[in-house]
Amino acid sequence: MSTDITINKPKPIPAKKGLQLFNRAADVKNTMQTLEAGKSVLITDFYSNGLTLLKEVQLYLKRRMPNKTFNEQRAFRAAYRKLSNLILIEIVDQKLTVSKAPSIGWLQKFYAEEKSSFLLPFPQVQGLNSSWQWHTNGIVIPVLRNKIHPYYGTYFPTRFDHLIVFDNWLKRYSGPKKTAIDIGIGSGILSYQMVKHGFQKVFGTDTNPNAIAGLKEFLGDTKLSRKIELEYGHLFGAWEKQTELIVFNPPWLPKTSENDKNDEAIYYNETLFTDFFTEAKKRLLPDGKLVILFSNLAEITSVTKDHPIEIELAKGNRFTLEKCIKKTVKTASDKTKRDQHWRALEEVQLWILNHK
Repeated sequence: MSTDITINKPKPIPAKKGLQLFNRAADVKNTMQTLEAGKSVLITDFYSNGLTLLKEVQLYLKRRMPNKTFNEQRAFRAAYRKLSNLILIEIVDQKLTVSKAPSIGWLQKFYAEEKSSFLLPFPQVQGLNSSWQWHTNGIVIPVLRNKIHPYYGTYFPTRFDHLIVFDNWLKRYSGPKKTAIDIGIGSGILSYQMVKHGFQKVFGTDTNPNAIAGLKEFLGDTKLSRKIELEYGHLFGAWEKQTELIVFNPPWLPKTSENDKNDEAIYYNETLFTDFFTEAKKRLLPDGKLVILFSNLAEITSVTKDHPIEIELAKGNRFTLEKCIKKTVKTASDKTKRDQHWRALEEVQLWILNHK
């Protein structure tokens, strides 16, 4: 595995004087005007003041922006991200300076070399806090025996329909199980599934350094570490050998100009699938199988009419379709605040391709 890895983490902002302060006595209207002007605001006194201001930002935007359709919700989230990341909080000695703040282990782990005080955007501190809880307590995944403990900045699923479809397919898979490649290993779930179903060696790659570093730390010198080999790199990384199974759970939505680097697990760029199919052709054994987990989400939300796997098959010069397994997604929870009426039409898809 490549050792040249730098962890993605919120970038420290040097502490500075003259920032507008926000506490329980602050004028909300004046604070919103400051944020709209692109100026930062510093949370003081209590951690809950940051939560209060974030709610005010949401209310402020809801009064000004539609938030019903899928595309309107994307625009709303982009506007919220822009304003909320101007809300800052101070860290001294790897601890939040406000009262009643959570203890976040990532602060000690990521910023041990920061000797002076610094600032971070409040939403990113929220992310660090949530991530630390998930990492510490673990998350139950229905298709796995044990919890996963995702590393900060690593994607993990909150819906499991596609994982269940993949697990059911693995139960019926009767081909050789010497090696497999997991493209975009993330929190490792697909690799764990393959090992559970008897694969001797899984080679996992990811362009996210946090995914690789987190899995390396989690696997340590366990038995799993001898079955799962990790590589930090794009698509197949340094792996040149051919294998009997290539598994890919790519992003399901095309990238837009508003997406940032943290969205790479959700949105794909215009060359991802072309590059993937080109490289997969070289690395799949003659009788091997190419398995892709996907969804019709982009189509039913009118983000795009193009389906990248169907486009590849229509070309007809590299792969043929063995089977496409589809499963309707469970409807959104009643507790979900966001309007997701399109979920009634959503389906997850498992595409099994062979060499032509």
